[in-house]
Amino acid sequence: MFRILFYTPEIPGNTGNAIRLAAITGAELHLVEPLGFDFEDSKLRRAGLDYHDLAVMHVHPNLEAAFETLRPERVYAFTSDGETSYTDVAYQPGDVLLFGPESVGLPEDVKHDPRVTARLRLPMLPSLRSLNLANSASIAVYEAWRQHGFAGAQL
Repeated sequence: MFRILFYTPEIPGNTGNAIRLAAITGAELHLVEPLGFDFEDSKLRRAGLDYHDLAVMHVHPNLEAAFETLRPERVYAFTSDGETSYTDVAYQPGDVLLFGPESVGLPEDVKHDPRVTARLRLPMLPSLRSLNLANSASIAVYEAWRQHGFAGAQL
């Protein structure tokens, strides 16, 4: 399945929603520290509801450790200045969908890391800064899953 990688997420509710997303789609969720919250945060728990035990989730001390664990063939960095539309990619199981922290997005060095296959964008109206992190991840995961016929889903 697909792997979601949140680089230093800051808002517990977004990560809680991503936990739920991972559980219901079969995706893995990987988080890179430092996190802007702890796992006892009530907003994280409320957003993830009872899906915490159903999701595959890993926390990594840094991006290097995440890549060492994931050993990805392809990494797609989602960024507002991406060159390619997220719909122009033929996703494959095992792909890593990389997202940055809510306040600033992915730093330049992460966006241009040699392991990044492509920088992707989600369409938005001009002059607007960004889309919510959990919403962005949901759009990307569902597009990747759609391309594979929602494998494993109850349709």
